[in-house]
Amino acid sequence: MTTPLVIDTDTAQDDCVALLVGLLDPDADLRAITMVAGNVGFDKQLRNAFLTLSVAGRLGEVPIHPGCRRPLVRPWVSAENVHGDGSGGLSMDDADLEPEREHAVDALIRLAAENPGELSIVAIGPLTNIAMAAVKDPDFVRNVGTLYVMGGSNNGRGNISAAGEFNFYVDPEAAKAVFASGFEVTVVPWDPLTLRQAVFDQERLDTIAAIGTPLSDFFGRVCAATLEFDRRVGIDGTTHPDSLAASLLLHPELVRRSGRYHVDVETAGELTRGYAAMSWGVHGLEANATVIEEIDADGFFDHLVGVLSRRTVPSRRITGL
Repeated sequence: MTTPLVIDTDTAQDDCVALLVGLLDPDADLRAITMVAGNVGFDKQLRNAFLTLSVAGRLGEVPIHPGCRRPLVRPWVSAENVHGDGSGGLSMDDADLEPEREHAVDALIRLAAENPGELSIVAIGPLTNIAMAAVKDPDFVRNVGTLYVMGGSNNGRGNISAAGEFNFYVDPEAAKAVFASGFEVTVVPWDPLTLRQAVFDQERLDTIAAIGTPLSDFFGRVCAATLEFDRRVGIDGTTHPDSLAASLLLHPELVRRSGRYHVDVETAGELTRGYAAMSWGVHGLEANATVIEEIDADGFFDHLVGVLSRRTVPSRRITGL
């Protein structure tokens, strides 16, 4: 039985890999891609999503809905210094391609309402669209089956500031609202999961490069800029928080340990904007999220190798691939 899902994304680098998981994993039924302001310029994120659909041979099969082009109350902050253009310089002729006219927030509300309790959402960018949907439709929270959020750190280090992980830092008000809304939330945190368990070192990158499919070549290109950045800041490999979130939703057997936490997000701190405060049950606070604490790192890598080993024919010629 497949899992109906939507991926809410700010498509760059590992977001592209997460889309490949949603598009090509036999257990996934990807109903839509919704776009939120995050990693790179909004229009570039849209083009990166079309590019990813093309390399998967699925162009025209999954709708892309543009959503909120800025955070709720703050100016947009990019991660272009980390990801470059988010697609490793790859391009294709996409002048005739346009996203859906239905706004992402409305698409999320509609898709959840069509099959109440069945739709899963993997939110791998700032949580602006999710927060807006919860405000616009009081039934949205109840209609969503499962919400997987890639964001925050489990009382650990950030990646855009000492305390803040990027997705929560960009729109902390949205993140705070989502955790207060009553969703069945599962959190895939930057620290410790990505930082310590979902880094692909050179040996693993060589294994992927040797696969020799359009998908593995695509992986190498879209991850190249981030690999260079990661090495400059002391991380010995590429980081894969977004594809991890999608993979864990589809394959819960990859989760080795999780816990129930009360999660809240700092919006007012001068030094701690976007900090995820995760209370582990000793502070008298009611748990509102499941936080994944440990994964099967080898199993996750093997899963991605399986996805990237699929023989696809790109829907359109991709320049640079």
